[in-house]
Amino acid sequence: MTNHPAQTVDTTVRTTGTAGRANIARPAAPRSGPRATTRQSNLRRKWLEITVFATPALLVYIVFVLLPIGFAVYYSLFKWNGIEPLTNFIGINNYKRAFGGPVFLKALQHNIFFVISSIVIQLPIALGVALLLNRRMRGRAVFRTLVFIPYVVSEVIAGVLWLLILQPDSLVDRLLRAAGLGSWSQLWLADRSIVLWTLLGVLTWKYVGFAIILFLAGLQNVPDELHEAAAIDGASWWQTQRSITIPLLGPTIRIWIFLSMIGALQLFDVVWVITGGGPANASATMAT
Repeated sequence: MTNHPAQTVDTTVRTTGTAGRANIARPAAPRSGPRATTRQSNLRRKWLEITVFATPALLVYIVFVLLPIGFAVYYSLFKWNGIEPLTNFIGINNYKRAFGGPVFLKALQHNIFFVISSIVIQLPIALGVALLLNRRMRGRAVFRTLVFIPYVVSEVIAGVLWLLILQPDSLVDRLLRAAGLGSWSQLWLADRSIVLWTLLGVLTWKYVGFAIILFLAGLQNVPDELHEAAAIDGASWWQTQRSITIPLLGPTIRIWIFLSMIGALQLFDVVWVITGGGPANASATMAT
């Protein structure tokens, strides 16, 4: 039986199409050529770089941070005078004694007071002064230096200075009497009800300069074009600061809050020099 030419062509096309589809559907053989080798080499080089750069920092962190913490926890399980060998193991009795006594709990409350009060008081002062000093004005460099000087002064020197200033009938009391405010004179370091506020004033004087300089550095990263655009749109100076400057300063503010909290929790030297934690543990901190 002889096929019709059209049927022959149609059969040929179907056969060819089927073979083509079979060829297309056939999975390609996995490539193990130069591209896969290069990818593996790049991955190995990446991990090698991470290991080389991270290992020194990791070793420093382990030796100077983790090991001291571990030794401190280990020593805290003994009754130890710091000189003799560790022989008198008492478990967690030191922790029970600390958290069960009123002095340590009171000191913990004082640290929390300094943490919250420092942020609430120093933040608006530092932010306001930084915004003012960021404007073009005569003597701006001098003012920046003056606000930063207290932070540079040693804590012990600052503590001795304020200890002398706050003595009864000393500089602060004389200035109050000269201003007609003699009734405001207090026993600044001996009155249990105001000694914490007195120390807070000293700490604000001491550390607010650091916050101001930090905020000034953050303000340098705020583009002037945004201020110019806001001025063209008719925004006032305060509206520009509230809507543009302060939101862009948010990361710097968060860093300062974190550092301020750490400093308040570690507070020791200024308090120890001025009050020694007194009177009657009224200004004691966890460190003292």
